Amino acid sequence: MLNVVVADDQALVRDGLCMILSSQPDITVVAEAADGVEAVAAARAHHPDVVLMDVRMPNLDGIGATREISACSPATCVLVLTTFDLDEYVYDALRAGASGFLLKDMHRTELVAAVRTVAAGESLLAPTVTRRLIADVLRQRAPVVATLTPLAALTPRELDTLRQVARGLSNAEIAAELFVTEHTVKTHVSSLLSKLGLRDRVQAVVVAYESGLVRPATPL
Repeated sequence: MLNVVVADDQALVRDGLCMILSSQPDITVVAEAADGVEAVAAARAHHPDVVLMDVRMPNLDGIGATREISACSPATCVLVLTTFDLDEYVYDALRAGASGFLLKDMHRTELVAAVRTVAAGESLLAPTVTRRLIADVLRQRAPVVATLTPLAALTPRELDTLRQVARGLSNAEIAAELFVTEHTVKTHVSSLLSKLGLRDRVQAVVVAYESGLVRPATPL
């Protein structure tokens, strides 16, 4: 069973999310939260597999709550709920430790699939959307000075793999791009995450952009 906490300050939205998730035989909603403070308290109490986190909430917003949950319950994955007109929050949420995000106009099947996917450790959700949102946010920020120092521990092949991860490619697509087996890609991804002290692929995307390895204004 996957234990999930649902955090949203709108009761109707929260009820709808809980209803969808609770209808699945392998998902249990262990707690609900109406603000970030309650979300953090629920994470501390239950150490859920996944927290579904709204961004705009009173007392403590979703960004702050994500940061605290990442610190107190590092095994918990946070999925942030966002909309295209709130792109500026996405990058901050990922930097705070979120494992991915969902769009508020998602279909119910996408919600269920996303929760299962993240809980299984495959954290890069809707890769093309992820790349677009991060790139859009970074274009609005001060230019990043390329500094590959944090990536110095990676081998050339691991750097190539990280570039493809930042493009939002799946393991199978990376394997085809680099002319290696999918098993080899999995090994490279696991190794680079370990060397960089990252939890998942989403954090790897952030590092790729922040380090200057990938630039949103130039072709990948």
